Amino acid sequence: MTLVPTVRRVLGGGPFAEIGVPALAVADERSGTVAVGGDLGIVQWSGSGTADSRWTGHRIGVYARDGLRCRHLVRSRYPVRSLAFHPVLPLLAVGTGRYDGGYSFDGELLVVHLDSGDVVSALPHPREVLDLEWCSDTALRLVLAPCDDWENPRAPEQGHAVVVTRTDWGAVARGTISADELAAPAEPVVRKDHSVAARRNLADLASSAGRQWCVRRRVWAVEGTEDGRVLAALDGVLVESWLPSGELQWAVGDEEGGRQLVLAPDGASVWTNAERRRRRTGGSRETSAPRVARVARVAVDTGQVLETLSPGVCTALVAGGQRPVLRPLHGRKRAERLLMSDLDGLVNGPPVGSFDLFNHPFPVRRASRPYVLVGTDPDAPHEDKWVTALDADGTSRRLFPHSWVPGEHHFGGPAVECGQSLVHAGTVHHGHGLQPGGAYVVRRSLHGAVWWQHRTDHPVTALDADGDTVYVAYNSGALTALDAADGSVRWHTEIEVDGAPTTALSLAVTPRGHLLVGTVDGRILEFWPRP
Repeated sequence: MTLVPTVRRVLGGGPFAEIGVPALAVADERSGTVAVGGDLGIVQWSGSGTADSRWTGHRIGVYARDGLRCRHLVRSRYPVRSLAFHPVLPLLAVGTGRYDGGYSFDGELLVVHLDSGDVVSALPHPREVLDLEWCSDTALRLVLAPCDDWENPRAPEQGHAVVVTRTDWGAVARGTISADELAAPAEPVVRKDHSVAARRNLADLASSAGRQWCVRRRVWAVEGTEDGRVLAALDGVLVESWLPSGELQWAVGDEEGGRQLVLAPDGASVWTNAERRRRRTGGSRETSAPRVARVARVAVDTGQVLETLSPGVCTALVAGGQRPVLRPLHGRKRAERLLMSDLDGLVNGPPVGSFDLFNHPFPVRRASRPYVLVGTDPDAPHEDKWVTALDADGTSRRLFPHSWVPGEHHFGGPAVECGQSLVHAGTVHHGHGLQPGGAYVVRRSLHGAVWWQHRTDHPVTALDADGDTVYVAYNSGALTALDAADGSVRWHTEIEVDGAPTTALSLAVTPRGHLLVGTVDGRILEFWPRP
């Protein structure tokens, strides 16, 4: 197996990057550590939702106060509500939870062992833990949300306070706090928001260490240029440029941020599109507030916005043409059409039917022409999808069925054109959710013949190829290199920065042969070229 490449440099890094948007931060003077709970966000946008399966963005980071190095990073199924260091033992108690939207208040009591990083979920069943504090080295006070809101409209304003005692909290095993120990009458509680204080605390800690702190999240797209610059689209930034020296050259801000990047054929400018999610306005029956979609062409040298398109709806960029092709994302029309750009504006292209973020994502890197997924039945566009190409005269042509396995329904995902073939990723629909082996990467001829397939348990977030190697990133944090000829694994690694795990949301092979990885926590990693 080929040696795994190493991270050459990190762009956009900073203290506490691993936890995303902070919800809560507490310091422990005795151990000289800081615990932070935060959220990296979901890994889906209006143009792609497949990679969000089995994903959680909730994190608990434990940092050394001296130097702010991340010692432990814990994934949580639920948002972090409370944190408390044990007064004597190297333990951190973490309360997590949320309302499921229709019935239950689910969550966990996590006990993090600070010497080993091991995590124990101590409650017998999911239950939101609103607050906690150590009364002594043997007693832990918990405030739990009600189990559910069945026939109890005041449940969101109530809590159950209990004190759980253990002689040795370091020996507590999974699920060993009994339901009887959690029984207590309901009483009014105030759900606390610690986010403002958390932001202030992190800024102060960073300043004390001679550093600056800011939130960067979700690098949705990265590209490398011929002269060694790095372009990125991320939350709050339409597009930014980093010089070969590692200095940020310029950034174009946006209220939500860019989601895709498509370099113009001459490499002098880049097209990008901004997410525009629906927002609610007040009233008993809330309605969506209209918002202006944004598609722009930006000069690579200066960051100047050279051109703006106004499609009227949120769109995905379809690469492969001299000018951008746009696919409407919120359309529900049976005859929804692609939008073709020319110097006079946008004109209607061929019909592609309606779009949903699970069935129809198909962003193709290195495309020689535009590709889209189109269903054959206008009344059921998610079924019987075909990989469809757009020819130079603007007409569409079906190439092959998206699913090559009889009886399997496949969701869309990222792709790359590789010679006279396409390598594409996706997942297999199952009524009980993603199953083991239900995610895949497959290489197929332009007639649909399968050259090879690689099955995995986790969805692919991004992929690219350099001719003889296909690089694949997963939402589990893994990064794999496959032999482009036969799909065999050349190397496999779990992405880490300074020993702390992270997850790739985007990747690209640069013209210089470097591998760029955009992470969910807002950083850009540059890997050395493979040996």
